[in-house]
Amino acid sequence: MSKFDLQAWLQALPKAELHLHLEGAIPLDTLFQLIKKYNGDDSIKTLKHLQDRLIYNDFSEFIETWLWKNNFLREYDDFAFIAEAAATDLVRHNIHYAEIFFSPARFSGSKLSVTGLAEAIRRGLDRVDGVEVWLIADLVRDLGPESGARTVAEADEAREFGIVGIGMGGSEHRFPPQPYAELYEDARRRGFRTGAHAGEAAGADSVRRVVEALQVDRIGHGTRSEEDPSLVALLVERGIPLEVCPLSNLATGVVADIAAHPVRRYHDAGIPVTINTDDPGMFHNTLVEEYVLLHDVHNFTPAEIQGLVLNALDAAWRPERDGPSLRETFTNDPGWRLPDG
Repeated sequence: MSKFDLQAWLQALPKAELHLHLEGAIPLDTLFQLIKKYNGDDSIKTLKHLQDRLIYNDFSEFIETWLWKNNFLREYDDFAFIAEAAATDLVRHNIHYAEIFFSPARFSGSKLSVTGLAEAIRRGLDRVDGVEVWLIADLVRDLGPESGARTVAEADEAREFGIVGIGMGGSEHRFPPQPYAELYEDARRRGFRTGAHAGEAAGADSVRRVVEALQVDRIGHGTRSEEDPSLVALLVERGIPLEVCPLSNLATGVVADIAAHPVRRYHDAGIPVTINTDDPGMFHNTLVEEYVLLHDVHNFTPAEIQGLVLNALDAAWRPERDGPSLRETFTNDPGWRLPDG
Protein backbone atom coordinates (compact mmCIF):
# COMPACT_ATOMS: atom_id res chain seq x y z
CA MET A 1 0.00 0.00 0.00
CA SER A 2 1.45 3.41 -0.94
CA LYS A 3 1.88 6.07 1.72
CA PHE A 4 -0.77 8.16 -0.06
CA ASP A 5 -3.26 5.31 0.15
CA LEU A 6 -2.27 4.63 3.77
CA GLN A 7 -2.88 8.24 4.72
CA ALA A 8 -6.23 8.25 2.95
CA TRP A 9 -7.25 5.06 4.75
CA LEU A 10 -6.11 6.45 8.10
CA GLN A 11 -7.98 9.69 7.53
CA ALA A 12 -11.20 7.79 6.82
CA LEU A 13 -10.68 5.46 9.81
CA PRO A 14 -12.71 6.59 12.85
CA LYS A 15 -10.19 7.28 15.63
CA ALA A 16 -10.06 7.96 19.36
CA GLU A 17 -7.72 9.97 21.62
CA LEU A 18 -7.31 9.37 25.35
CA HIS A 19 -4.27 11.56 26.05
CA LEU A 20 -4.89 15.07 24.80
CA HIS A 21 -4.23 18.24 26.79
CA LEU A 22 -6.59 21.07 25.94
CA GLU A 23 -3.99 23.73 26.70
CA GLY A 24 -1.56 21.87 24.44
CA ALA A 25 -4.07 21.29 21.64
CA ILE A 26 -4.56 24.95 20.73
CA PRO A 27 -4.20 25.30 16.95
CA LEU A 28 -1.39 27.64 15.94
CA ASP A 29 -3.63 30.35 14.52
CA THR A 30 -5.88 30.22 17.61
CA LEU A 31 -2.93 30.72 19.97
CA PHE A 32 -1.65 33.53 17.74
CA GLN A 33 -5.03 35.28 18.08
CA LEU A 34 -4.82 34.98 21.89
CA ILE A 35 -1.29 36.41 21.93
CA LYS A 36 -2.48 39.38 19.87
CA LYS A 37 -5.56 39.78 22.07
CA TYR A 38 -3.35 40.35 25.11
CA ASN A 39 -0.65 42.37 23.29
CA GLY A 40 1.65 39.49 24.13
CA ASP A 41 5.22 38.60 23.25
CA ASP A 42 7.07 41.17 21.11
CA SER A 43 9.13 38.37 19.58
CA ILE A 44 6.00 36.72 18.10
CA LYS A 45 5.09 38.84 15.09
CA THR A 46 4.08 36.08 12.68
CA LEU A 47 2.78 32.51 12.75
CA LYS A 48 6.28 31.38 11.72
CA HIS A 49 7.75 33.11 14.79
CA LEU A 50 5.21 31.27 16.93
CA GLN A 51 5.95 27.93 15.31
CA ASP A 52 9.66 28.44 15.92
CA ARG A 53 8.92 29.27 19.58
CA LEU A 54 7.27 25.87 19.94
CA ILE A 55 10.46 23.81 19.57
CA TYR A 56 12.11 22.12 22.55
CA ASN A 57 15.45 20.53 23.30
CA ASP A 58 14.24 18.58 26.33
CA PHE A 59 11.31 18.07 28.69
CA SER A 60 12.24 21.00 30.97
CA GLU A 61 12.27 23.38 28.01
CA PHE A 62 8.88 22.06 26.95
CA ILE A 63 7.44 22.76 30.43
CA GLU A 64 8.89 26.28 30.33
CA THR A 65 7.19 26.91 26.98
CA TRP A 66 3.96 25.38 28.28
CA LEU A 67 3.87 27.90 31.13
CA TRP A 68 4.70 30.78 28.76
CA LYS A 69 1.77 29.83 26.54
CA ASN A 70 -0.59 29.71 29.53
CA ASN A 71 -0.06 33.46 30.04
CA PHE A 72 -2.47 34.02 27.18
CA LEU A 73 -5.34 32.09 28.75
CA ARG A 74 -6.89 34.55 31.17
CA GLU A 75 -10.68 34.45 30.91
CA TYR A 76 -13.37 31.80 30.75
CA ASP A 77 -14.14 32.88 27.18
CA ASP A 78 -10.55 32.03 26.22
CA PHE A 79 -11.18 28.43 27.26
CA ALA A 80 -14.44 28.27 25.32
CA PHE A 81 -12.51 29.65 22.33
CA ILE A 82 -9.73 27.05 22.48
CA ALA A 83 -12.15 24.20 23.23
CA GLU A 84 -14.14 25.00 20.09
CA ALA A 85 -10.93 25.19 18.05
CA ALA A 86 -9.59 21.92 19.47
CA ALA A 87 -12.89 20.12 18.82
CA THR A 88 -12.94 21.45 15.26
CA ASP A 89 -9.47 19.96 14.76
CA LEU A 90 -10.65 16.62 16.15
CA VAL A 91 -13.49 16.50 13.64
CA ARG A 92 -11.14 17.52 10.81
CA HIS A 93 -8.93 14.54 11.61
CA ASN A 94 -11.94 12.19 11.91
CA ILE A 95 -11.45 11.61 15.63
CA HIS A 96 -14.87 10.53 16.85
CA TYR A 97 -14.12 10.14 20.56
CA ALA A 98 -11.74 12.01 22.86
CA GLU A 99 -10.96 12.47 26.53
CA ILE A 100 -9.33 15.84 27.13
CA PHE A 101 -7.22 16.93 30.07
CA PHE A 102 -7.53 20.43 31.47
CA SER A 103 -5.36 21.79 34.30
CA PRO A 104 -7.47 24.07 36.51
CA ALA A 105 -4.82 24.47 39.22
CA ARG A 106 -2.54 26.19 36.69
CA PHE A 107 -5.10 29.00 36.50
CA SER A 108 -6.27 29.28 40.10
CA GLY A 109 -4.11 32.40 40.53
CA SER A 110 -6.28 34.04 37.87
CA LYS A 111 -9.34 33.31 40.04
CA LEU A 112 -10.68 30.84 37.49
CA SER A 113 -12.61 28.05 39.22
CA VAL A 114 -12.83 24.40 38.21
CA THR A 115 -16.58 24.78 37.65
CA GLY A 116 -16.16 27.95 35.63
CA LEU A 117 -13.46 26.40 33.47
CA ALA A 118 -15.39 23.16 32.92
CA GLU A 119 -18.53 25.10 31.97
CA ALA A 120 -16.59 27.29 29.52
CA ILE A 121 -14.84 24.30 27.95
CA ARG A 122 -18.13 22.44 27.58
CA ARG A 123 -19.68 25.54 26.03
CA GLY A 124 -16.93 25.60 23.40
CA LEU A 125 -17.13 21.85 22.77
CA ASP A 126 -20.89 21.99 22.31
CA ARG A 127 -20.47 24.37 19.38
CA VAL A 128 -18.95 21.52 17.35
CA ASP A 129 -20.78 18.44 16.09
CA GLY A 130 -19.15 15.17 15.15
CA VAL A 131 -17.02 14.28 18.17
CA GLU A 132 -17.84 13.00 21.66
CA VAL A 133 -15.61 14.57 24.31
CA TRP A 134 -15.27 13.92 28.03
CA LEU A 135 -13.03 15.84 30.43
CA ILE A 136 -10.26 14.82 32.81
CA ALA A 137 -9.18 17.23 35.55
CA ASP A 138 -5.40 17.15 35.60
CA LEU A 139 -3.64 17.64 38.92
CA VAL A 140 -0.22 19.31 38.95
CA ARG A 141 2.47 17.45 40.91
CA ASP A 142 4.45 20.64 41.45
CA LEU A 143 1.60 22.30 43.38
CA GLY A 144 1.31 19.60 46.04
CA PRO A 145 -1.41 17.28 47.40
CA GLU A 146 -3.45 20.06 49.03
CA SER A 147 -3.91 21.75 45.67
CA GLY A 148 -4.77 18.37 44.16
CA ALA A 149 -7.36 17.65 46.83
CA ARG A 150 -9.05 20.98 46.13
CA THR A 151 -9.16 20.20 42.43
CA VAL A 152 -10.73 16.78 43.07
CA ALA A 153 -13.40 18.23 45.38
CA GLU A 154 -14.22 21.06 42.96
CA ALA A 155 -14.26 18.67 39.98
CA ASP A 156 -16.83 16.57 41.82
CA GLU A 157 -19.08 19.63 41.98
CA ALA A 158 -18.64 20.22 38.23
CA ARG A 159 -19.41 16.71 36.97
CA GLU A 160 -22.44 17.96 35.03
CA PHE A 161 -19.97 19.36 32.48
CA GLY A 162 -18.61 15.92 31.68
CA ILE A 163 -15.65 15.42 34.03
CA VAL A 164 -15.13 11.66 34.26
CA GLY A 165 -11.67 11.30 35.78
CA ILE A 166 -8.52 12.82 37.17
CA GLY A 167 -4.94 12.70 35.94
CA MET A 168 -1.65 14.06 37.18
CA GLY A 169 0.99 15.87 35.13
CA GLY A 170 3.80 18.25 35.96
CA SER A 171 7.40 17.57 36.94
CA GLU A 172 7.39 13.81 37.32
CA HIS A 173 11.17 13.71 37.88
CA ARG A 174 10.94 16.06 40.88
CA PHE A 175 7.72 15.07 42.64
CA PRO A 176 7.03 11.37 43.36
CA PRO A 177 3.41 10.19 43.47
CA GLN A 178 3.18 8.63 46.96
CA PRO A 179 1.96 11.83 48.71
CA TYR A 180 -1.06 11.76 46.39
CA ALA A 181 -2.23 8.26 47.32
CA GLU A 182 -4.93 9.41 49.74
CA LEU A 183 -6.47 11.91 47.35
CA TYR A 184 -6.51 9.28 44.58
CA GLU A 185 -8.45 7.02 46.91
CA ASP A 186 -10.81 9.93 47.60
CA ALA A 187 -11.25 10.46 43.86
CA ARG A 188 -12.21 6.81 43.41
CA ARG A 189 -14.73 7.06 46.26
CA ARG A 190 -16.29 9.97 44.40
CA GLY A 191 -16.63 7.80 41.30
CA PHE A 192 -13.77 9.21 39.22
CA ARG A 193 -11.49 7.11 37.06
CA THR A 194 -7.79 7.74 37.63
CA GLY A 195 -4.59 8.06 35.66
CA ALA A 196 -1.17 9.68 35.94
CA HIS A 197 1.75 10.66 33.76
CA ALA A 198 4.75 8.42 34.43
CA GLY A 199 7.75 7.02 32.61
CA GLU A 200 8.14 10.18 30.53
CA ALA A 201 10.55 12.46 32.43
CA ALA A 202 11.52 9.70 34.89
CA GLY A 203 12.23 5.97 34.69
CA ALA A 204 10.47 2.69 35.32
CA ASP A 205 10.39 3.21 39.08
CA SER A 206 8.10 6.20 38.55
CA VAL A 207 5.68 4.00 36.60
CA ARG A 208 5.73 1.32 39.27
CA ARG A 209 4.95 3.91 41.92
CA VAL A 210 1.82 5.17 40.19
CA VAL A 211 0.67 1.58 39.69
CA GLU A 212 1.28 0.51 43.28
CA ALA A 213 0.75 3.73 45.27
CA LEU A 214 -1.99 5.36 43.21
CA GLN A 215 -3.69 2.23 41.78
CA VAL A 216 -4.30 4.02 38.49
CA ASP A 217 -6.63 2.77 35.76
CA ARG A 218 -4.37 4.07 32.97
CA ILE A 219 -0.84 5.44 32.59
CA GLY A 220 0.06 8.48 30.56
CA HIS A 221 3.10 7.64 28.41
CA GLY A 222 4.83 4.82 30.35
CA THR A 223 7.61 5.12 27.78
CA ARG A 224 10.46 4.03 30.03
CA SER A 225 8.63 1.07 31.60
CA GLU A 226 10.85 -1.43 29.80
CA GLU A 227 13.82 -0.37 31.92
CA ASP A 228 12.33 -2.87 34.41
CA PRO A 229 11.16 -6.09 32.70
CA SER A 230 9.23 -7.11 35.81
CA LEU A 231 7.22 -3.88 35.51
CA VAL A 232 6.30 -4.74 31.92
CA ALA A 233 5.10 -8.12 33.18
CA LEU A 234 3.04 -6.35 35.87
CA LEU A 235 1.40 -4.05 33.32
CA VAL A 236 0.50 -7.08 31.20
CA GLU A 237 -0.80 -9.03 34.20
CA ARG A 238 -3.03 -6.18 35.38
CA GLY A 239 -4.04 -5.11 31.86
CA ILE A 240 -3.17 -1.48 32.54
CA PRO A 241 -3.46 0.56 29.33
CA LEU A 242 -0.67 2.91 28.28
CA GLU A 243 -1.50 6.23 26.65
CA VAL A 244 1.48 6.17 24.29
CA CYS A 245 2.51 9.43 22.58
CA PRO A 246 5.40 8.65 20.20
CA LEU A 247 5.94 12.02 18.49
CA SER A 248 5.59 13.84 21.82
CA ASN A 249 8.33 11.60 23.24
CA LEU A 250 10.52 12.42 20.26
CA ALA A 251 9.91 16.18 20.56
CA THR A 252 10.84 16.28 24.27
CA GLY A 253 13.85 13.98 23.96
CA VAL A 254 12.40 10.99 25.80
CA VAL A 255 13.49 8.89 22.82
CA ALA A 256 16.33 9.71 20.44
CA ASP A 257 14.38 8.67 17.35
CA ILE A 258 11.08 7.01 16.48
CA ALA A 259 12.79 3.72 15.65
CA ALA A 260 13.99 3.52 19.26
CA HIS A 261 10.48 3.98 20.69
CA PRO A 262 9.29 0.88 22.61
CA VAL A 263 5.71 1.00 21.31
CA ARG A 264 6.07 -2.18 19.23
CA ARG A 265 7.71 -4.08 22.09
CA TYR A 266 4.93 -3.06 24.47
CA HIS A 267 2.26 -4.06 21.97
CA ASP A 268 3.88 -7.43 21.33
CA ALA A 269 4.31 -8.05 25.06
CA GLY A 270 0.55 -7.75 25.51
CA ILE A 271 0.21 -4.32 27.14
CA PRO A 272 -3.00 -2.56 26.02
CA VAL A 273 -1.38 0.22 23.96
CA THR A 274 -3.31 3.30 22.82
CA ILE A 275 -1.88 5.96 20.50
CA ASN A 276 -2.27 9.67 21.15
CA THR A 277 -0.92 13.08 20.15
CA ASP A 278 -0.58 14.59 23.67
CA ASP A 279 -0.12 18.25 22.68
CA PRO A 280 -0.66 18.62 18.91
CA GLY A 281 -0.71 22.40 19.11
CA MET A 282 2.80 22.34 20.55
CA PHE A 283 4.30 19.38 18.68
CA HIS A 284 2.65 20.06 15.29
CA ASN A 285 1.59 16.41 15.00
CA THR A 286 -1.61 14.62 14.03
CA LEU A 287 -2.99 11.22 14.94
CA VAL A 288 -2.74 10.17 11.28
CA GLU A 289 0.99 11.02 11.33
CA GLU A 290 1.44 8.96 14.49
CA TYR A 291 -0.11 5.93 12.80
CA VAL A 292 1.86 6.44 9.58
CA LEU A 293 5.08 6.25 11.60
CA LEU A 294 3.89 3.12 13.38
CA HIS A 295 3.23 1.55 9.98
CA ASP A 296 6.41 2.74 8.28
CA VAL A 297 8.91 2.41 11.12
CA HIS A 298 7.43 -0.22 13.45
CA ASN A 299 5.64 -2.32 10.82
CA PHE A 300 2.17 -2.08 12.31
CA THR A 301 -0.32 -3.52 9.85
CA PRO A 302 -3.69 -1.87 9.15
CA ALA A 303 -5.37 -4.62 11.21
CA GLU A 304 -3.02 -3.90 14.12
CA ILE A 305 -3.77 -0.21 13.83
CA GLN A 306 -7.46 -0.99 14.08
CA GLY A 307 -6.60 -3.01 17.18
CA LEU A 308 -4.89 0.04 18.71
CA VAL A 309 -8.06 2.07 18.13
CA LEU A 310 -10.12 -0.67 19.77
CA ASN A 311 -7.72 -0.63 22.72
CA ALA A 312 -8.56 3.05 23.20
CA LEU A 313 -12.28 2.34 23.10
CA ASP A 314 -11.92 -0.47 25.64
CA ALA A 315 -9.86 1.80 27.92
CA ALA A 316 -12.20 4.79 27.59
CA TRP A 317 -13.82 6.28 30.67
CA ARG A 318 -17.13 7.03 28.98
CA PRO A 319 -19.95 6.51 31.51
CA GLU A 320 -22.29 3.61 30.85
CA ARG A 321 -25.29 4.57 28.79
CA ASP A 322 -28.11 3.06 26.78
CA GLY A 323 -27.57 2.56 23.08
CA PRO A 324 -24.67 1.24 21.02
CA SER A 325 -21.23 0.87 22.57
CA LEU A 326 -18.22 2.72 21.25
CA ARG A 327 -17.01 -0.50 19.63
CA GLU A 328 -20.34 -0.92 17.85
CA THR A 329 -20.37 2.70 16.71
CA PHE A 330 -16.81 2.58 15.38
CA THR A 331 -16.92 -0.84 13.72
CA ASN A 332 -20.19 0.00 11.95
CA ASP A 333 -18.74 3.24 10.55
CA PRO A 334 -18.18 3.19 6.75
CA GLY A 335 -14.51 4.06 7.33
CA TRP A 336 -13.95 0.95 9.47
CA ARG A 337 -12.65 -1.37 6.80
CA LEU A 338 -9.32 -2.88 5.94
CA PRO A 339 -7.72 -1.57 2.75
CA ASP A 340 -7.79 -3.68 -0.39
CA GLY A 341 -4.61 -5.50 -1.32
